[in-house]
Amino acid sequence: MNKKRSYTDKEIVEGCSKNDRYFQELVYKQYFPKMLSLCLRYTQDRGKAMEIVNNGFLRVFKKVHTFSSQGSFEGWVRKLVYNSISDYYRKNKKYGETMVFEEKETSQEAKVIGDLYAKDILKYVSKLPPATSKVFELYVLEGFTHAEIGKKLSISDGTSKWHLASARKSLKLMLKQQKKNSYEKQQ
Repeated sequence: MNKKRSYTDKEIVEGCSKNDRYFQELVYKQYFPKMLSLCLRYTQDRGKAMEIVNNGFLRVFKKVHTFSSQGSFEGWVRKLVYNSISDYYRKNKKYGETMVFEEKETSQEAKVIGDLYAKDILKYVSKLPPATSKVFELYVLEGFTHAEIGKKLSISDGTSKWHLASARKSLKLMLKQQKKNSYEKQQ
């Protein structure tokens, strides 16, 4: 087969679906740096990040036949890698200090958040104001930088950072309230 330099997402997906190593390598080389960067947001340990990103790509290649061409292929890859991050922290609860809240938490805040997983947090994200929710999703779930978010939403980097900080603050309050309500029901 004559391999050309530029392929459409459809051609890449078809090649990967056929387990063609050339196309799998193409996907890995193209998206690895961004996906590693996404993983390094959640762990400073490069070895753990490599393990997570490789598990993510394994998912990509196992599920590539399910890609429906709705949205970008990169976004789909990013979502699967993010799910690998979530699974890693779910399996390794001792590392689950917080996936979503990158800054240092107090031990009390970590206890409130520690047992919650991405899908639990997402139901609270939907309660945020639309712009704040969108910035949170783009930054945390899709791994965009503040500069990329700014361009995508036509806002400044600083505004993107403000929305992210606001989302974190609001989510912490919602999660604390949920934990308090759960505790009171048990009493």
